[in-house]
Amino acid sequence: MDKHFTITIHDENGVKKFNVHKLLKKFFFYLLALLISIGLMAVGTILYLNYSVDKISAKRADVEKAYKNLQAEDLLLQASMQKTKKSLKAKKEELEAVSDSLTEIEELMGLKPIANADLQERVNITKLTSQERATLLELIPSGSPVLYYGITSKFGYRINPITHRREFHKGTDLKAKLHTPIYATANGIVEWSGYHKRSGFGNLIILAHSYGFKTYFGHLSKVVVKSGQFVAKGELIGYTGNSGMSNGPHLHYEIRFLQRPLNAYWFIKWTQKNYNQIFEKEKKVPWQSVFEAMSKIQIVKK
Repeated sequence: MDKHFTITIHDENGVKKFNVHKLLKKFFFYLLALLISIGLMAVGTILYLNYSVDKISAKRADVEKAYKNLQAEDLLLQASMQKTKKSLKAKKEELEAVSDSLTEIEELMGLKPIANADLQERVNITKLTSQERATLLELIPSGSPVLYYGITSKFGYRINPITHRREFHKGTDLKAKLHTPIYATANGIVEWSGYHKRSGFGNLIILAHSYGFKTYFGHLSKVVVKSGQFVAKGELIGYTGNSGMSNGPHLHYEIRFLQRPLNAYWFIKWTQKNYNQIFEKEKKVPWQSVFEAMSKIQIVKK
């Protein structure tokens, strides 16, 4: 079998013939195929790289755009944070001012700071509505039990007009003619009604009120209520007189808190108009406890 082939070359010098072995022919064939394949792969690689570069460029553009948006948002956020900081600082200063004012009110009322109490809770205790104030004035003695014409003997040390010895006067003697009507100064229960020889008050009425308060009405000519009876503020309970150890018609009026005598004068003058005065004048009452209890009472409006 002939394994050779002839290559004929024509040029200016004539015709030349070359015999080439078939294996060499295959070699050139495969080499050509390889070169073509490499060329195609190179073209494909270039196209792919161009595509990848375009894609990366697009992603880079998106990232740069997103970065610029984030920078803009960051600037807005920083501006918002600065505004919020200023607002919080202003609110803090306002709260501090409110807290200082509230502390002054608490001191005026004799209230002690409550451990771990927030500002709202402190406000709830000290801030009572007009209706709640009116209710408190119904529950705690306030106003005069008789038509007020003045005082004949004040609360405190004095010379007893009967014994002529220096003694502590636990009540306030109010000017009143014989048989002047006497009215309850707060809602309460009649604890005692009748003659009380041991105290020297003669005909005596004792009313027990809310939050530990009691009122005493001494030297009466007549009582019109009975022990255990409920009386409302402003209700008639008796009439002034001169019974017991007395040197003339008048009303001996006492207010006690947990059996401790208080100066009744400040309670006689206690009204809605001078509502806060009692807290400054009377320090023996733990008003904080009273206000805590009062703040939990639900007032139903009709």
